[in-house]
Amino acid sequence: MKTIQIISKIISKYLPIWIVLLSIIAYATPDAFVSIRQLTGFGLGTIFFLMGLSLSSEKLLEVIKNPKYALLGVFLKWTIMVGVSIGIAYLFFSNQAEIATGIILSGTVPSGTSANIYTFIAGGEVALSITMATLDTFISPVLTPVLLQVFAGRFIPIEFWPLFLNIIYIVFLPLLAGLFVQWLWQRQVETVKPYTPVLSQLALFIVILSVISNAQQALSENLSVLPLVFVAVTLQVCIPMMSGYFIARWMGVAERNARAILFHTGICNSALAATLAMEHFGSLAAVPAVANMVMNLTIGALMASLFENKLRIEEEDVQP
Repeated sequence: MKTIQIISKIISKYLPIWIVLLSIIAYATPDAFVSIRQLTGFGLGTIFFLMGLSLSSEKLLEVIKNPKYALLGVFLKWTIMVGVSIGIAYLFFSNQAEIATGIILSGTVPSGTSANIYTFIAGGEVALSITMATLDTFISPVLTPVLLQVFAGRFIPIEFWPLFLNIIYIVFLPLLAGLFVQWLWQRQVETVKPYTPVLSQLALFIVILSVISNAQQALSENLSVLPLVFVAVTLQVCIPMMSGYFIARWMGVAERNARAILFHTGICNSALAATLAMEHFGSLAAVPAVANMVMNLTIGALMASLFENKLRIEEEDVQP
């Protein structure tokens, strides 16, 4: 058990480094990961299943009794992040249909599971973070395809139902399965809960290796546009993060809750976006999602470290 805890701590602490390292390995040796290229959906489903297992009903009930912060965070995510993503796609890539679609898709998927991890490291309210992520997961099967149809339809024809059903299979059903298993075998699940973060991160590694190796050819064929893509996705992550945080603080939201909203607003599940892009729009559309995955994890880790080491929460700001 102690060994697993040490491994988990090493993975969590250096998550952005692992992401970059695995991305480079998958890009350099794509043929080495042929056997796992079909496991992207399985890896994502595993992450959402583990999310369902790890949800604390008591903490969730506390947040549900006072849902205004959760609703505020979800509202900010689906307005600021979506608006910024659409603006960047139209401004930078109006003549590059697949990349523009990938940018919009990266901003219209649920929040990333790493938002929960970074909220914890930053001293934010983890229960609020998980609640917002859960709400995101339940509404995204409808919002994601609708927003894509409306705003990316000018670039690429969007078929609502295939996209809707894909999100249901990858996101919605595994989450419900995790909640059901927890309800059915609560005592047994309690023994597994401490290991769900590291298992989620390992599943994320499988997704990254699968996505990057699949998209390797598209990446190599479009190296000239990658610098602009990375600039675009950096803005796509930073603007919603800062906006979500400062709007929350301006509205009187306590620091712990504001930090949860910061990560929720700025970090989307770009691994899911890359998977959907590969299956519905082509490998080139996955390029912005891959770039976003690297940047949101890196920027999120830097922000979490800044909060943890330089901007610790004072006791008087603990209460909302």
